[in-house]
Amino acid sequence: MSASKLDALISLAKEPSSARRRELLREVTDMFFSADAPHGAAEMELFDSVLGPLASEMEAAVRAELAERFADSDQCPAALLKGMATDQIAVAAPILARSRLLTEETLLQVAQTQGQEHLRAISTRRGLSERISDVVVDRGDDQTLGALLENQTAQLSRRAQETMVDRAAQNPELHKAVVNRRCLPPDLLNEMYFMVEGRLRETILARNAKLDPQALEAALAKGRRTLAERDGALPSDYAEAEAHVKRMIATKSLGPSAIAGLLRQGERSRFLIALAELAEIDFVTARRIVDRHEIDALAIVCKAANFERALFLTFVVLILPAGEGMKQAESFGGKYAELTHDAAMRTIRFWRMRRQTGDIAAA
Repeated sequence: MSASKLDALISLAKEPSSARRRELLREVTDMFFSADAPHGAAEMELFDSVLGPLASEMEAAVRAELAERFADSDQCPAALLKGMATDQIAVAAPILARSRLLTEETLLQVAQTQGQEHLRAISTRRGLSERISDVVVDRGDDQTLGALLENQTAQLSRRAQETMVDRAAQNPELHKAVVNRRCLPPDLLNEMYFMVEGRLRETILARNAKLDPQALEAALAKGRRTLAERDGALPSDYAEAEAHVKRMIATKSLGPSAIAGLLRQGERSRFLIALAELAEIDFVTARRIVDRHEIDALAIVCKAANFERALFLTFVVLILPAGEGMKQAESFGGKYAELTHDAAMRTIRFWRMRRQTGDIAAA
């Protein structure tokens, strides 16, 4: 492009008519994209000096059209690009979501200062860095978090992923996006097991079955040490109940019939401690399964402990409200028979993490 032609356009840009200035904007933009070779630094500065002021005076629809044209471009005047990125969302969205020319610093500035719509646009960017994702997680609402979770190319720090799991505990609408997050660490994925409905639980079990044993152990090593504390203190009779169970272990009287007897007699804390001991899980996990009537989780615990089907069904009948366990006994028994010991072991390893790391809340 000749300097004289661009200079002429600069002069025309002083045209007072808004309609004419709109035409000039499109004309200068067309000239920018019609070049046979990349623009040099001097030309880029000239384009910036024309396009920026012209665009700032146009209505949002015209600026949005301009943003669409530059969103996928390999070149864009720097000031114009930054201006579009911080503009109202109709203009900023294509730039924030797609422009490869935005610097990390500009993205960070937008993420730190703009609203949820801008954050959602950023959340869809391909290859989003951990640095930007952390800001999105800290400032984003649940809808924004959902958009970020669905972007499988976004890089998420461990802290960000833990925050997302914590947020999902309060909002079921995030469950599917969290569970389907391909890079979610296995221990966090299995923490979701107690939050989600049946179909998503099947997804978790299926992913556990595909884990390499070494990757599984590495994931356990990264597990958080605060899960039990968050779930609350132990019951007031915990010390006495624990001592009773230890005596049963010492006398080798802690077997399937004995543990069922504790439940029948209403010795709830003793039963939970005994169940946790035989299944090698922590007390808090055992209590959560029983208190919430998590029968499929109870099946995993019983299968991992090699309990007979009859003992599992005894627990079900005694734990569920009167009559409910009996009504569903056949269905529960069938599911228990279908559950393999290997599948149960793959999942219960994550629940055993808290027992192994000593994360049992103090009384």
